[in-house]
Formats: sequence, C-alpha cells, structure tokens
Amino acid sequence: MRNPEETIGKIIDKASTSFIAYVDDNGYPITKAMLKPRERNGIKTIWFSTNTSSNKVKYFKKNSKASVYFIDKRFFRGISLIGTMEVLETAEAKERIWQDGDTAYYKEGVTDPDYCVLKFTATKGRYYCNFKSEDFEV
Repeated sequence: MRNPEETIGKIIDKASTSFIAYVDDNGYPITKAMLKPRERNGIKTIWFSTNTSSNKVKYFKKNSKASVYFIDKRFFRGISLIGTMEVLETAEAKERIWQDGDTAYYKEGVTDPDYCVLKFTATKGRYYCNFKSEDFEV
C-alpha cells in the first residue's frame, strides 16, 4: 500500500457502517455495528457518537483497549485499526460532533445525559486487499 492514510481514509469515509470491538468483564471481545464516524483526523483519531447508557461505554470506561473495522464491500477490502477508546462527556466534545437530526437519538439535544462521544486513537492497523494482509504502524 503506497499511501496508507489516503487509501484507508477513503475506505473509512465511504463506509456506511463501522464496527467497534471492546473487551467485556470476562476478557471476551464484543463487536458492535455503529454508524459511520462523525469525524476523523487522518487515520490516527476517529470520533463516534453513542449512548452513554450502552454496554460499550460501560466497558470502555473499565478497559480502553479497542479496535475498529471498516469494509469496502465493492472491492472486498478491509481495514482493522487497533488502539484505545476514550469516553468523552464534556460539552466541548459533544458539541464538536453534534449533527442536525441527532435529536432522533438524543431527545434532550446536545446536553442529553445519554449522549456521549467515543474518541478512538489508533496505534497500528492491518489492511486486507487482493487475498493478502499487510500490517502497518499508525
């Protein structure tokens, strides 16, 4: 892969669904489908919105180890990023990624206590394309 940030960035931007994984209290990985990220800074930092009351938030508060996965269905390519997930509940973080229409999920608006931000920071990744995989540092 000549330019990981560009290639992977395009996959992230075009993906309609994201998959995030966290570790439960018994050490098992749990994978959840999510809406596409709200924002990203290259492929190093990716922001998602979610419900504060969700299991993933509960577990990320205990153990920040995480992975995110994006797929390009058309060309059967995939990218797995490994790193840590922070749960952010500050007004600044919430306002940063708030979008019109979010009241469908968070009835009380940007200050809804059941609305929070997940900030993923990648440390390494694995890219799959053309029947082979390639590891890389982020």
